[in-house]
Parts: sequence; C-alpha cells; structure tokens
Amino acid sequence: MRHTLSIVVADQPGELSRIVGLFSARGFNIETLSVGQTPDPQWSRVTVVTRGDDRTIEQIVKQCSRLARVREVEDVTMQPHIEREMALIDVSATPGATRQEVLSLVAVFRAKVVDISQTGMIVEASGNREKVEALIELLRPLGIRDITRTGCIAIGRLSNIDVGAANEPDSFEFRVPSFESGAQKPELKA
Repeated sequence: MRHTLSIVVADQPGELSRIVGLFSARGFNIETLSVGQTPDPQWSRVTVVTRGDDRTIEQIVKQCSRLARVREVEDVTMQPHIEREMALIDVSATPGATRQEVLSLVAVFRAKVVDISQTGMIVEASGNREKVEALIELLRPLGIRDITRTGCIAIGRLSNIDVGAANEPDSFEFRVPSFESGAQKPELKA
C-alpha cells in the first residue's frame, strides 16, 4: 500500500541525507521526496511517499522518530489530509488542431500554459496524483517531449473530516470535447 509520511526535521546540512540513508539501509524504496521550510525557519518538513504493509511503515515511522533532530514523524495516509503534486510537461503542439487539443485539455484539467513556441507548449498541472497522471496520459499521444514532476506534498485537513477523493476540488468528471470547429468549452462537473 502507498503511504505518505510527514517528517519535521531540523533545517541543517545532512539531515535529509540521514533520513534517506535510513530508508536505503533497510531496503525501503522512496517513490517521491519533497522538502520545504516550515513557518519556523529552524525546521523543514520532509514529505516521503513509499510503499509497504502497515507493519513495515510502522517500523519506518519508529526508526525515523529515533533520529536526532527529528521533531515529528507522522503517517498521514489514513488521516484526513490533502495531497498535491505538480508537473511541467513539454508537449509538441504546432499551430492548428494539435495545439487546440492541448488547449482544450489544459482547460478541462484546470492546468496552465506557462510557455509556448511554434513547435510546442509547456503545461503546468497541479493537483492530486491521479489528476496529474490522467493529464499526462491524455497528452502522451500528442507527443510529450519532456516531463518534470515534483514530489508529493501533504497537509492535514483543517476540518479533520475525511471527505474522500470523490469530493476533493481536483476530483471531477470531465468529457473531452470534440475538436471540430464550433466546439463548446469543456464541461466540468464538481
């Protein structure tokens, strides 16, 4: 099972290396890793996504908690939380139908075009992992030239109520519009 761990660690050289070393020394794989400063500049939040059974993850949490200069370790997977990631996607998009198709997908996924040339576009997509993956898969047949992705970031919900993925703002049903002239804007259903 996929687990998201939130680790608050001292913002000092070598701390991230010690956490990653703990994972590698025990044969645990890290799917994504993201690090950022907390409101207190002396501490950083490390968000790690890994896979394992509950017992294995419990061991990782305990071992991380024992590291010096680690203030807090939490497996947020089963708690009400919000996860996001971002991708920058360089896609072939010459003027005409292909470019219009990319723009329609950008609109449906509430993404952004952040750069454009005669031969392509760079699209910025953010949201939950499933949303980002879905956009990438729909852009793939058009010719993705490069992708850069962030790791997952997570934060606990303020309401402390688990509304489920179906009710998250980035979870929506969509229909890809036809690309014939006169096509209307994509319809979004919240």
